[in-house]
Amino acid sequence: MEDILFTQVTVNKLTLKNRIYMLPMWLGLCKNHEIGQKAIDFYEERAKGGAAMIAGGFATVNTLAQGAAYGGHDDRFLSGLSAFAGAIKQHDCVAVMQINHAGSNAFLPDGIKPVSASDVPGMPRIIPEPLTPEGIRQTVADFGETADRMKQAGFDAVEILAATGYLISQFLSPISNKRTDDYGGPLENRMRFGIEVARSVRDAVGPDYPVIVRINGHEFMKGGLTRDDSKVFAKKLVEEGGMDCVNVNVGWHQAYVPQITANVPRGVWGYLSRGIRETVNVPVVASHRIPDPETGRRLLTDHICDIVGMGRSLISDPYLPEKARMGEEDRIVTCIGCAQGCFDAISQMREVTCLCNPRVGRERATAVKIAPKKKQVMIVGGGAAGINAALSAAEQGHLVSLYESSDRLGGQLHLAGAPPGREEFVVFADVLARQVEKSPVKVHLNTEVTPELIEAETPDAVVVATGAVPAVPPIAGADMPHVVQAWDVLAGKVITGERVVVVGGGAVGVETALFLAEKGTLTGDMLKFLMVNRAEDFEELYQLAITGTKKVTLVEMIDKLGRDIGPTTRWGMLKDVRRSGIVVKTSTTALEIISEGIRVAVDGGEAELILADTIVLASGATPYNPFGTYLEKSGIPCQVAGDALQIARAMEAVQQGFDAGRAI
Repeated sequence: MEDILFTQVTVNKLTLKNRIYMLPMWLGLCKNHEIGQKAIDFYEERAKGGAAMIAGGFATVNTLAQGAAYGGHDDRFLSGLSAFAGAIKQHDCVAVMQINHAGSNAFLPDGIKPVSASDVPGMPRIIPEPLTPEGIRQTVADFGETADRMKQAGFDAVEILAATGYLISQFLSPISNKRTDDYGGPLENRMRFGIEVARSVRDAVGPDYPVIVRINGHEFMKGGLTRDDSKVFAKKLVEEGGMDCVNVNVGWHQAYVPQITANVPRGVWGYLSRGIRETVNVPVVASHRIPDPETGRRLLTDHICDIVGMGRSLISDPYLPEKARMGEEDRIVTCIGCAQGCFDAISQMREVTCLCNPRVGRERATAVKIAPKKKQVMIVGGGAAGINAALSAAEQGHLVSLYESSDRLGGQLHLAGAPPGREEFVVFADVLARQVEKSPVKVHLNTEVTPELIEAETPDAVVVATGAVPAVPPIAGADMPHVVQAWDVLAGKVITGERVVVVGGGAVGVETALFLAEKGTLTGDMLKFLMVNRAEDFEELYQLAITGTKKVTLVEMIDKLGRDIGPTTRWGMLKDVRRSGIVVKTSTTALEIISEGIRVAVDGGEAELILADTIVLASGATPYNPFGTYLEKSGIPCQVAGDALQIARAMEAVQQGFDAGRAI
């Protein structure tokens, strides 16, 4: 049977070889608006991987559009833009450039104020200058001129960004548009700027040049644009603006609903593209949380969309399309929605990286090279660091043996995937295990490595990736029988009572508290059954979905929870903490554990007792490396990676392991 994902689709007069569109994303791979070799290498790798269409994003339409985006507002950027487009097109892939004005969300040099529809601050929290009628006319013209410049540079199409809370969104939304002229007030007026931009672009590039527009299917902002409003806007953009394709985004960057993180179900936002598809007569793109081909196929076969938009999925695995086309989907490195290397990079103004793909942003520098001499390599530890060390060493032609003391590969990824909404980390553990299975690496499970074993194997090089062990805080009573470690709770090795106190409010503590608070709640299938049968009213079902059977208290010594959680994920997890009814005590010191519970002091005050049946310690971890002294004396070349070297996140473990393997 024909694979719908690899059927052709037409946008204007442009025929795409399949239905996979790599969406434009901010990657931080340009300086002073210039497109450098890093960005070109990044996108060329994805073009080689088999996507039908790739969009760079975004290019500025004038000097106030954004301080850190690709330059599109001047002819001096043409040569870099042409190289960019050419690198994509030479691999039978359609090259698109997204054009945009960030408005009040623009991060500009000091002393330069952003512009917007009204004086409502954006993400930089700087009050913008409302655009004058003359400024509006000039900005509309700038969009058209920039689109024509993209056409001159060799791009096959352009995409107008009219979403995510940028300038066109700021005119469209009642949140940010407080104008009283022809561009403010009712929806018809608020749409005017976006429609004029669309017409300007269409007039500039001509009738046969494909123009895509990206809109929000829903803003998910309190008091903002509704789903029905978005349908009206989409229809106007097609019928009056001459748009050839509508790319449906989810919400603003500042939205109150998580959009791309691991707790967002795969393909959930398809209902938004479905609503737009039922409204317009041009191809519609679905986007956000489509990390695998099967989700894409489902959206296509269920008539939810015409084109599947994949962004971070192709950061994680550039060759996802080609692997799917060849029937090798078990080799795909699936994006897990952690956002640590990609979306977190935006707020931190750093270059994109990826937990799942250590080559991101350094595609040229990490190209595979076969080592001049094959070495016997011993990898100790089968977690994220050890597996990546083994794979990268084997890729260079070395003879690699991987030793793991437990009965499965993946290490702490299995613990990270235990809390609700974090299951994708287990998916990553499985992906890594499959990669090892398909590689020449020899795996030894249930094998404790000793100096005697190392001597018997006589390796030419060793990588120690033995991970960490839970830390035991210096609290009186920490050895009592009702005290357990968070790792054992997440692994399902212990049973906790009805009243639980979690000591430690870092990532592991927050995740463990959420894991426990979820116990006894309605699952998704239960909720749907009860809802469609109207068994209870909505509010009652909502409470049953968020209220568990355990009373959980989370104790943290400093005044902030989740200090080691990335910003993209942290706000959503803390929202879950509040919603789940977890009692949070920050600036609270654990003093003593007794049989009835735990004594604590808040802000250095008098001791108080929190009654508890179980105390869970989530007080961090300690590097575990039992071979340091031995290997140093033995003279065997050795590297240490992951938590065995220094406690960090999974992303650092992956990078360190990969680099350790390459260095052999």
